[in-house]
Amino acid sequence: MENVEFNLMTLKKLIPLSAAVFFLPIAIGIFYSCERKVDVFTSDAIADYLPVTVGKYITYRLDSTVFTNTGRNEEIHKYQVKHIVDAVVTDNLGRQSFRIIRQIRDSAGTNPWVENGTYFITPVSDQVEVVEDNLRFIKLRIPFKLNTDWKGNKYLNTDPYASLYTFSNDDNMYDWDYKYDQYDASTTIGTQTVQDVYTVFHIDESLNAPVTDNRIYGFKNYSIEKYAKNTGLVYREDIFWEYEPNTGNPGGGYKTGFGIKMWMLDHN
Repeated sequence: MENVEFNLMTLKKLIPLSAAVFFLPIAIGIFYSCERKVDVFTSDAIADYLPVTVGKYITYRLDSTVFTNTGRNEEIHKYQVKHIVDAVVTDNLGRQSFRIIRQIRDSAGTNPWVENGTYFITPVSDQVEVVEDNLRFIKLRIPFKLNTDWKGNKYLNTDPYASLYTFSNDDNMYDWDYKYDQYDASTTIGTQTVQDVYTVFHIDESLNAPVTDNRIYGFKNYSIEKYAKNTGLVYREDIFWEYEPNTGNPGGGYKTGFGIKMWMLDHN
């Protein structure tokens, strides 16, 4: 230990003052250079991308894919739907939530609106939860930044659509990774030009889809949403179907499931 102290003291005496003066500006320059490279990221607020104030509405075109004739025919039914923020309510966890009323009419908009159910939006500090048909999703999460990801379906049970469909596509929905995978400073949705749009990717997986071999099993899961700043949800696409070859049956193979494609027509 004494040798170490002696060497240090000797070294200090050997370094001339001019060298110390030379190295000092370099050290200071490195410090400030590093300091300038520190980036501070500030995220937009949750309310920026899903604004909910009573009276706000968005009207969408809705194309609904259904499988008829015991799953052997595929049809697309077309509508207009309007989502209206109806009231401030309290959810079952005691949090402030917003009740959304859905209205529906024909795709041409010639018939009057009729009620088509309700759902709930609950914004909290770092995410937005949506409860629809008793299914709870985390639709958005901060920071708004490419590749931010989260378990958007973590509150779902295994087979959340079991009461409606006999497919197995939803077995592991609770484990899906949502992610901001695209940002557009400006893009066109239908006939509307919207700014600052984040695409939320949910899932894209398939087998034998489209069905090119009717002798083997097939399925398709595809889901994305797009949110525009100061507007809200402007585009949504969900495709969930399963194909059973049903070999040996004269009726042949069949599909079960559903598809939804909707895009904004107007808003207030």
